[in-house]
Amino acid sequence: MKKILAIIALLSATTVWAELKVGTVDMLLLVRNHADYGRNKTLLQQTDKDYQRKMDLIKADLEKVQEEGKKISDQLRNPMLAVTVKQKLEKDMIDIQNRFFAGQQKLRSEMMRSQQELQALEGRLLKTTTDDINNRIAKFADANGYDMIIDGSAVRFSKKSFDVTDSILKEMGVDPAKAKKIDESK
Repeated sequence: MKKILAIIALLSATTVWAELKVGTVDMLLLVRNHADYGRNKTLLQQTDKDYQRKMDLIKADLEKVQEEGKKISDQLRNPMLAVTVKQKLEKDMIDIQNRFFAGQQKLRSEMMRSQQELQALEGRLLKTTTDDINNRIAKFADANGYDMIIDGSAVRFSKKSFDVTDSILKEMGVDPAKAKKIDESK
């Protein structure tokens, strides 16, 4: 009885699937050929360079503090120093060490903050791009009677005839042949 029910369920599921019009897309290819892709990539690279400049300034400040510490350390090695001068230099050395450790902490926190902001920016830009692509796919699906269009990378196997990526690229104003050549070179 269980076998008969399983066969009936399988046959009814097969019938439902047979009636569905299904397509697949290469989302990575669509994202890489979206009008905003180049601009987004440039913005991310420029933002990363800006953050790197900030880090370089902090590192330069740390190097200055380190040089000050070396000078004081060299002076402290002089055996002819008066006790009061030596005490002042030791106090200055402690101050420099504190400034150096504070600078290192600032560098670490700025690096983490910059990384988080860059990742957040990349996420927002990618979401905007994929939202636009998803809207285009939905319009294409409605206009062409598709019940389902899924990302081809989520499927282990599908027939080439299911792939509607070229049609979506055309909807985006992109020549599919050029898009594939550019993608293959990456």
